[in-house]
This record gives sequence, C-alpha cells and structure tokens, in this order.
Amino acid sequence: MSKVSSATAPVWPATLMRILLAVFGGYALTYYATAALARLLPFERIDAAISATLLSFALYTCYVLWVYAVPLRRGLLSLLALVPLALIGFGPNWFAGAA
Repeated sequence: MSKVSSATAPVWPATLMRILLAVFGGYALTYYATAALARLLPFERIDAAISATLLSFALYTCYVLWVYAVPLRRGLLSLLALVPLALIGFGPNWFAGAA
C-alpha cells in the first residue's frame, strides 16, 4: 500500500512551473529573439521588423511545445539564452550613452 501512495505524489508544483515557464519564459524569449532578429536580418529596417515579428509567432508556439516535451530542468536552462539575445537586440541602445 505504501508503494502505491508514494507513486501518487502531487504533480501540481511541476505543472505550475511548466505553465509559468511556458507563458512568461516563452514571452521573454520571444521578445528578445524578435529584437535580435530585427537587428540581425539583412533587410530594410521595416522589413526586418515585420519578418522578425512574423517569425516570433512560430518561435513562441515551438517554445511552449518544447517546454512540455523536455525535463523541467532543461526547460529552465533555456532561459540562459535570454542574456545573449537581450544584448544583441537591445545592447546598442542600452550602452549608447556609455560610449
């Protein structure tokens, strides 16, 4: 009997973490990736912004699906990608006054 009760541990904390990671982590990743793509794409500024925005919908959807497909720790490690994406996308604006 104790073997069965230990197997039914509550799964809601892990589920809540995945939901938060998918919604807020996905939003942050998509936000920074869109800014980085808009800066890196070799088009006119408006075309690069529109292209990056269109790609952001697919990126957000893929990230949400990916968060539920991998172990939770690997999903949390994906947030480390936010730092380089933020520096590529917004770094020139943030550090323009420092130069």
